[in-house]
Amino acid sequence: MRLSPITRRRFQRFFANRRGTSSLVVFAALFFVSLFAEVIANDRPILVRYDGAFYFPIFKVYPETTFGGEFATEADYKDPEVAQLINAKGWMLWPAIPYSYDTIAKDLGQPAPSPPSWRHLLGTDDQARDVLGRLVYSFRISVLFGFLLTILGSLLGIIAGAVQGYFGGLTDLLFQRFLEIWSSMPVLYLLIIMASFIEPGFWSLLGIMLLFGWMGLVGLVRAEFLRGRNFDYVRAARAMGMLDVRIMFRHILPNAMTTSLTYLPFILAGSVTTLTALDFLGFGLPPGSPSLGELLLQGKNNLTAPWLAFTGFAVLALMMSLLVFIGEAVRDAFDPRKVLA
Repeated sequence: MRLSPITRRRFQRFFANRRGTSSLVVFAALFFVSLFAEVIANDRPILVRYDGAFYFPIFKVYPETTFGGEFATEADYKDPEVAQLINAKGWMLWPAIPYSYDTIAKDLGQPAPSPPSWRHLLGTDDQARDVLGRLVYSFRISVLFGFLLTILGSLLGIIAGAVQGYFGGLTDLLFQRFLEIWSSMPVLYLLIIMASFIEPGFWSLLGIMLLFGWMGLVGLVRAEFLRGRNFDYVRAARAMGMLDVRIMFRHILPNAMTTSLTYLPFILAGSVTTLTALDFLGFGLPPGSPSLGELLLQGKNNLTAPWLAFTGFAVLALMMSLLVFIGEAVRDAFDPRKVLA
């Protein structure tokens, strides 16, 4: 597929921003690695070879009897007796971090939270869970949540702004009054109230935040459609009997997307920050879920364990910085006044 000259210039302007390009590479690499969290951080082996056969405990549950044990329950691969049975007729391949996000470390030798060590590179939290293992899962769930909220919220906002701007008149007037009322509500307090009587979960929390997270692009898209609907080619298409939906999303929307795309990295950063704030306040994901906000809360509640707060702050600051730098590069790419050096 050949790119248009305008698209090629936009890509050139984006890659000319070295800070944005480097941030995109680092963020994409971190996110790609976090997608394989179960392979990187897990309390079960990746691969077990026993008595000439191969087993994959991270994908399937095997009873202890499979490896010559006495119990029909799931095998505990860290149990010395189970490990001895497997090693007698084979071997085990462990992940780089032999702890999942909910694994309780029983080998600390001191009260939790414990400081960083060779066994736990970032220490453990107040429930004796490995911080590094939880960070891998926390990063993945935060980015995925932010992506879904950004995509779904942007779609709703673009559709709402397109309807407002294209039809105008009474439709635009009534929608604007509704937006003024809806946007004036204290979003964070409403999220806390709704999360307090709705069972917390990934999808339920996403739905609640989506109720208030779709208004970011409405104004931009509305302004572009108000301007674009008066162009000659739009009037000609309308006079030829072309459907309004086709005119809106085939002829006017591409011009509106130029402005909208520059805001998506910043919307993603805001979505991750909102989830972190709710988790920090205790109204986010279910208790025990890997979360950056929960890690920051533990840092606040355990001032004698500064590695918890420092780790949470460093990861969140790195994530926000990368997204902001990517957003700046995207903004430069769509800025026609930007001249390549």
